[in-house]
Amino acid sequence: MPDLLIELFSEEIPARMQKRASEDLKKLITDGLVEAGLTYASAGAFATPRRLALSVEGLLAASPTTVEERKGPRVDAPEKALEGFLRGAGVSKDELEIRDEKKGQVYVAKITKAGRPASVIVADVLEATIRNFPWPKSMRWGNGALKWVRPLHSIVCILTTEEGAEVVPLDIDGIKAGNTVFGHRFMAPNTFTVSSFDAYTTKLKQNFVMLDAAERADHIWHDATNQAFAQGLEIVEDAGLLAEVAGLVEWPVVLMGDIAEDFMGLPPEVLQTSMKEHQKFFSVRNPKTGRIEKFVTVANRETADNGATILAGNQKVLFARLSDAKFFWENDNRTVARDGFEAMSAPLANVTFHNKLGSQADRIARIAALAREIAPIVGADADEAELAAKVAKADLSSEMVYEFPELQGIMGRYYAKAAGMSDAVADACRDHYSPLGPSDDVPTDPVSVAVALADKLDTLTGFWAIDEKPTGSKDPFALRRAALGVTRLLLTNNLRGSLGVYFYQGIVENQIAVEWPKEQKQWQDEEPSYPQGGQGFEGFKVEFWSLHNKDQVKTVSADLLSFFHDRLKVFLKDEGIRHDVIDACLVMDGADDITLLVKRARALSATLATEDGKNLIQGFKRANNILSQAEKNDGVEYSYGADIKFAEMDEERAVFAALDVAETKIKPAMASEDFSAAMSAMADLRGPVDAFFEAVQVNADNDVVRRNRLNLLGRIRDICLSVADLTKIDG
Repeated sequence: MPDLLIELFSEEIPARMQKRASEDLKKLITDGLVEAGLTYASAGAFATPRRLALSVEGLLAASPTTVEERKGPRVDAPEKALEGFLRGAGVSKDELEIRDEKKGQVYVAKITKAGRPASVIVADVLEATIRNFPWPKSMRWGNGALKWVRPLHSIVCILTTEEGAEVVPLDIDGIKAGNTVFGHRFMAPNTFTVSSFDAYTTKLKQNFVMLDAAERADHIWHDATNQAFAQGLEIVEDAGLLAEVAGLVEWPVVLMGDIAEDFMGLPPEVLQTSMKEHQKFFSVRNPKTGRIEKFVTVANRETADNGATILAGNQKVLFARLSDAKFFWENDNRTVARDGFEAMSAPLANVTFHNKLGSQADRIARIAALAREIAPIVGADADEAELAAKVAKADLSSEMVYEFPELQGIMGRYYAKAAGMSDAVADACRDHYSPLGPSDDVPTDPVSVAVALADKLDTLTGFWAIDEKPTGSKDPFALRRAALGVTRLLLTNNLRGSLGVYFYQGIVENQIAVEWPKEQKQWQDEEPSYPQGGQGFEGFKVEFWSLHNKDQVKTVSADLLSFFHDRLKVFLKDEGIRHDVIDACLVMDGADDITLLVKRARALSATLATEDGKNLIQGFKRANNILSQAEKNDGVEYSYGADIKFAEMDEERAVFAALDVAETKIKPAMASEDFSAAMSAMADLRGPVDAFFEAVQVNADNDVVRRNRLNLLGRIRDICLSVADLTKIDG
């Protein structure tokens, strides 16, 4: 069974495209081979800046011969139908068989497809793959029609067996397949031939090419950390940068350089961001001081001077980059010292947040008002929360954030501290964007929490107010992320409260921003006491608008709450909490209190994981089904009047007693929101309920006994439903 080696050698492939390209090459080739009848044992794909490679082991030497039977028209069908069938099947009439079927005799064609050698199939599949490769961007060069991410120079395609290696005959726009491989561009520019994948990887390394991206990344990290450790320093971890740099070099050479003393006063985040974004440098930190003191760069070659010339050039460019950053830093600090940090946000009045929701300044005003209301709930000082919200986005107009948008919030903290603001306000400037994702840290300082919640709630209510909601996979305003952020803030900080109240207020405020200008005159005409401005004007506007649009706001608010519940289901899925468990809790009071809802869902999920819980659900459903059928047939509701004096069997009396005990436990537990205790008391009903159904016939001949037993089932149902709507539970 032959092994296949493919290499597509080109000019430099962008690092961001390499991993996906290697995966696409593997999928397209292996899928094509299997579709053509060639199975294989294993396959591996690799990428460097200049080549994509694929190794396929245990390939069939040829595709098997197949015989396909194709049923044709009836024997008495028109001649035209038969002619069409013969053309499609590629056979003559003499080759057809006649078979008897229920509806008469039909023609049957046996189409034999002879197997093909692996080399022929590989050539066809590889050519189709190259000509239709799904690069995000591709180019043409010279006079050919072929498109590739960068000019394609050579194709290696060989099949290796015990007898030797065979070059697959293939010619694509003048590029003929062969067994010749190029080494490193600078250190080994000559070519060499290969006869197998093992020889390929060995000779590549001898010619200064590490084929495996993971090996290059490990080599970079190992050398960098060792060099840093030798000087009592540490590398700032950055997995994304490591993967990118590993895709920029074929023979990584790690070099450590110095940062000029002039720039040591810059915040470490500024140094790290500038070096990463502009130069692809790793930052080297002093663990004792937290300062970034050196950098690590990765060259693509070894040099006679051990990289001294490369480092000198990099340091020269880095000096220019950091000089710009230093200028921005000093200029922003002068602005803060002269005018104050709040003044830095003045230009945001001219920056549109959304054409329907006003400017950034309008939005900041809404966030500040909301943060002030949220502050008492999270234990923050209202004045401090309002101030933090007013300055949290001021750094958006700073020169530093204009140059490095990813530093928003981080720079706000530095500028707030420079302006003499408290640590709580400064931290809120940095943390109010968090959490940005499911694994991001969640703020816990009360002021930061208040501003973070206000920021995200204003975003959500604003876009719901103008009906700009996520659709399918599209979420241009990151509203799903904002909803997850609110959920994690509430749960991590164990915050209680009705989201519906904030939804209503936020939607009113945002819809006023949209509707007030065009409806102001109409409302003024309708209301003679309409104030013209001054004191009380804003309050009147909100009150008047809310009164006239109450139903609309309630509808939008309910839709937003439903969106939150959907996101909550996704979030809790990782905890193993099923969607139906959450649905069972949503119908209970307090569904807009996310912390309460999750607490109830977790307790119910834990109960259903026990044997008693699972069996009680079956007992409850049986009781509910019997009741529903009886109530439908009898036209009455069996929800009251069960009396133990009409009980005829011990199993009935045991259920009465168990229900009395359960009620004494469940009611106080639910009142104190001790859902675990309530669920446990409910699960204790499993034994008596199971025994009841095994021994007692509910639909007894005696009408009084039957009604009493149905009312007893109604009591079981009511007690269970007081904990959660178990009718929503699957199974």
